[in-house]
Amino acid sequence: MEISSKENTHFFSNNTILPVDRSSFKSESSASKEKQSCCGGIKIFLGALSFVYFAKALSGSYLKSTITQIERRFDIPSSLVGVIDGSFEIGNLLIIILVSYFGAKLHRPRIIGAGCLIMSAGTFLIAMPQFFMGRYRYERFPSTLNSTVSISPCLQDKSQTPLSALEKSQAKINTGCEKEAGSSMWIYVLLGNLLRGIGETPIQPLGITYIDDYAVDGNAALYIGCVQTAAIIGPIFGFLLGSLCAKLYVDIGFVDLDSVTISPKDVQWVGAWWLGYLIAGVISVLAGIPFWFLPKHLPSPESRKDSSTSSEQSKFIIEDNKDQRISYQQQARLAEMAKDFLPSLKNLFGNPVYILYLCASIVQFNSLIGMVTYKPKYIEQQYGQTSSKTNFVIGLINIPAVAFGIFSGGLIMKKFNIGVLGAAKLSLGSSFFGYLLLLSLFAMGCENSDVAGLTVSYHGTKPMTDYEQALFAECNSGCSCSKNDWDPICGEDGVTYVSACLAGCQASNGSGKNTVFFNCSCVGTFESSQSSSAVVGPCQKGNECPKMFLYFLVISVITSYTLSVGGTPGYILLLRCIKPHLKSFALGIYTLAIRVLAGIPAPVYFGVAIDTTCLKWGSKRCGGRGACRLYDSSALRYVYLGLTLVLGTVSIFFSVAVLWVLRKRSSPQDETLSANGERGTCGTKSRKDNFVNRDQLIQSTYWPEKETRL
Repeated sequence: MEISSKENTHFFSNNTILPVDRSSFKSESSASKEKQSCCGGIKIFLGALSFVYFAKALSGSYLKSTITQIERRFDIPSSLVGVIDGSFEIGNLLIIILVSYFGAKLHRPRIIGAGCLIMSAGTFLIAMPQFFMGRYRYERFPSTLNSTVSISPCLQDKSQTPLSALEKSQAKINTGCEKEAGSSMWIYVLLGNLLRGIGETPIQPLGITYIDDYAVDGNAALYIGCVQTAAIIGPIFGFLLGSLCAKLYVDIGFVDLDSVTISPKDVQWVGAWWLGYLIAGVISVLAGIPFWFLPKHLPSPESRKDSSTSSEQSKFIIEDNKDQRISYQQQARLAEMAKDFLPSLKNLFGNPVYILYLCASIVQFNSLIGMVTYKPKYIEQQYGQTSSKTNFVIGLINIPAVAFGIFSGGLIMKKFNIGVLGAAKLSLGSSFFGYLLLLSLFAMGCENSDVAGLTVSYHGTKPMTDYEQALFAECNSGCSCSKNDWDPICGEDGVTYVSACLAGCQASNGSGKNTVFFNCSCVGTFESSQSSSAVVGPCQKGNECPKMFLYFLVISVITSYTLSVGGTPGYILLLRCIKPHLKSFALGIYTLAIRVLAGIPAPVYFGVAIDTTCLKWGSKRCGGRGACRLYDSSALRYVYLGLTLVLGTVSIFFSVAVLWVLRKRSSPQDETLSANGERGTCGTKSRKDNFVNRDQLIQSTYWPEKETRL
């Protein structure tokens, strides 16, 4: 029985080798058929992978565009929104090692397909709270809610309000409390984003290696370039989708839109944030379908059949067929790899160029991730723009500038045959001028809106430091007002009042958005003796603000382009300064460090810093602090831009140190390393260790997660 099984094993092993032995006897026509099959298969995979990259980039950028909508819908502070945003990176990190190690042994296309399903499930989960947490309720005075009961905003005597109406209102509040107190629905958004991170994990490592394994040598770089182009187009559509959904009211299809008394310009406005996630989820499902029908492996290209570099997966296939004969060798190899791990790590961290560039990248990505995450919020609060317009501007202007900058960086490297030292200079120059341009944005802000009791007093002078007490003045002392309400009205004097009650209004006329308040004792100049009227909604920002917003857009686009130019040279510098056998390990450590030390913490501490600039917090129905209603424009500008610039400056110092080490270690003749990899060094002793061929350089133009950074 044993002999028979050995013979069968031997026969099976011979059979697996036979196709390779017979390949030399294939006719010309069969060889051409195989070539067509290979090319057709890889092109189908390329198209499918490009669509997946588009889908994941679209959903990722759409999340960025809905940051302020999520904050308002769930009544949470910016710091908590930062945790939600960082959960994607956490999900990615949970399984990246398992996927990277076991991926090559399994059916790579199907793993990518499964990842797409998980990613779509996470995207759908983010949208689910909309269907379970009831209709969105915003703070509004009863007369603006089409109420049939005539109530004076300034409740001098509570008997003015019919008892039944008060009881009914109180009952509604109590019911709302019971629903909201038992659930924190934002957790589903966090879990959904975590699932998105898990599902996205296999797409890049398995997809790129599959192309590299089965594409013809000359086409591999071109195919990878196509995939990365799709990754840049995705965010454009993501932000445009965010712009479209932000125009639609959150409960569209569930409520009568004529009864909605707030407009997109109101800080309480929440767009149909959930709708975009449903669309993105459907796109992710569609993107994953082709991978379930793709083969585990394609025929190897003719150019690779005789070469020593076979596909990563084919090595595992051969090992499986010879399992009994080489099990001891495998164990020896694993032991040798484990033994070599610590020396490799020591070698990597002993490279001063690598460690300094790693530090520079970590600090710079902290700066860029924080800036990009809260850019929509900054534009909305600083320049008084709607969420829809903000997302439209970012998607149509900023993202293309980033794409053009990355392309320009690679073009400059190739055109001028820039070497390692030149790449370091270009990367440093890009960061320096980019952050220098960012410095000019300090002068392009808008002043605070005039809000009585918060930014100006009721007499038009600056308020005292105690903002809560400043909300009450002599003109509204006879009214029974709450300091927690936020139902802004715009007075004839151009000042915004926190509520009609705090404005001292005695009567109102009309309903909904057309409500007009009369006999407002606090509205009007201090010298004026007569009372004035006010309308629903806050007053517009100053006349200079639209002009400042235009200047901001111009500088922002130039800054995005300038910073992006240095992405490709910096990444090539990273690759050239590492010994060939340590490249994969070094890039793995680099990606891990960026995700753990920048992707996760940056949105959180940026959010915490932005929360410190809040002047007026909203109140939850059951008590407790909600989302911020009004920010101090000047403080927000200094915190947001200041934090970005401080981190950017620190990264520049690290980049200068990289350049200094390179200059110190490189001789003049070694500085002539050209972009086609002819010769040169990166400050190490062996040129051979640092040689990079042309194909590697073309493939290295990928800047991690560039599609969502600026």
